[in-house]
Amino acid sequence: MEREKLLKLLKENLKNPNLIKHSLAVEAGMRALARYFGEDEEKWAIAGLLHDIDYEKTKGDSNLHSKVGSQILKEMGFDQEICEAILTHNEAHGILPLTKMAKALFCLDPLTGLIVAATLVLPSKKLKDLKVENVLNRFKEKSFAKGANREIIKKCEEYLGLSLEKFVEIVLGAMQEISDQLGL
Repeated sequence: MEREKLLKLLKENLKNPNLIKHSLAVEAGMRALARYFGEDEEKWAIAGLLHDIDYEKTKGDSNLHSKVGSQILKEMGFDQEICEAILTHNEAHGILPLTKMAKALFCLDPLTGLIVAATLVLPSKKLKDLKVENVLNRFKEKSFAKGANREIIKKCEEYLGLSLEKFVEIVLGAMQEISDQLGL
């Protein structure tokens, strides 16, 4: 499916501009990780873009979130690997991500929130001014951006074989490339 159609589908299901920006950030991160690992960039990007497609439908109910989205996309004929990655990105279900794509989405989702929060406390509030070291320092502050689950982010080492520093570098770089779309 063409990206314009994917964006249209996303915006039909999500009205909150911050959720749309989050989806764009995850899409960019997934594309960059796919490139790094030599995987299918388009497929990984679709999983990132649509991973929260059901968020407003499920009203953030963690027992339903990602189950509904995965099912919607399955019924629309999306690739099984994408649907599986979307289903398993919600840790509330306790389903271990098995594919590299699913593992990447699982670890990446909370990292984008930490990066945005770290950007917003900068004097400039600009992604271009954020450094990997800033993010790593904020990562250590347990009271900062509490919703960004550090244990899940840190799974990048086990699941993807990436150091936390390298993981942050890849995702931050991807988000900086689309900073205008993110309003940061």
